[in-house]
Amino acid sequence: MNGRMHNATPELEICLKRGPSGLGFNIVGGTDQQYISNDSGIYVTKIKEQGAAALDGRLQEGDRILAINGCELQNLSHQEAVELFRTAGEDVRLRVLQGHSAQMNGPAGSRGGAEPSISLLGVLAVSGALALAAMVYLRFKHRIGMR
Repeated sequence: MNGRMHNATPELEICLKRGPSGLGFNIVGGTDQQYISNDSGIYVTKIKEQGAAALDGRLQEGDRILAINGCELQNLSHQEAVELFRTAGEDVRLRVLQGHSAQMNGPAGSRGGAEPSISLLGVLAVSGALALAAMVYLRFKHRIGMR
């Protein structure tokens, strides 16, 4: 067994022509800064508007880049992967595994999510404050009624 999951998520080959702003996407990951727990893969975190990747439309935030111009990105540090992208030339062929994992280590803003999240702690704090305010109001109302 070679460790690959078959039919789990589609593998795709994407050819991009480097534009004025490069390939038009940001990456994270590598052996030295894992983006997903126990995974040293290289992942797309941001597609830049009007960049080569956005104009092509197939590369998505959360996709894992497996190879660039036939060179596997497995077991590389982040800087080594960046250097491969920098020196890849004008026409760049990417082999990509589409889809992303929910076990990301990176900061929430780098994951591509646009919706703000509401934490359970925040909901509990607001609920507690409302309950306390209601108790104070009822106690005050009760005291005024007893006079």
